[in-house]
Amino acid sequence: MKFKHLFIFEPKAWVGEGIITLNMVEERLNFSTKWSVKEPDFAGKIISVQELQISGISENMRNELTFYDFTDNKFSVEMENLNIGRVVGAGVFDDKMIAWEFRENDLSFEGYETYHLQKDGGYLMHAEYVTSDQFRTQIDGKLWLPPEDESKDETMDPENEEDEQEEEDQG
Repeated sequence: MKFKHLFIFEPKAWVGEGIITLNMVEERLNFSTKWSVKEPDFAGKIISVQELQISGISENMRNELTFYDFTDNKFSVEMENLNIGRVVGAGVFDDKMIAWEFRENDLSFEGYETYHLQKDGGYLMHAEYVTSDQFRTQIDGKLWLPPEDESKDETMDPENEEDEQEEEDQG
């Protein structure tokens, strides 16, 4: 199967940034993210790892997502992290968008994510999640493919890019 989207369907590293709004906190928090999408395994499952660094929170958040059972425009998704455990959901896609949702599970955790393809090959994303205790999280951001040499860089600090550029200019 050949897909128009590079995100999820091709093994690549992605970076992104945006704003997280939590209903229990009055402020909006900046975040940066890194996605690492692996080659599909022998069964066609695509394993990915998403790391989030939220400003003001020392610990990074890590989600492991597995995408599988692809049909013409649907797929299944499994997400696992330390806070919620493992949850299974359903996804859809077309030429312009990829989305998935988690509903009606034993964990009292529900939500969805949408990724809209942009002309530059990046994605605008929106997500909303709610837990049984009514903690709501809203996420708005963008994802893009970093230049080849930056995808190997372990830092997620956007100010680092300026320092590296200055070094290149001087060298």
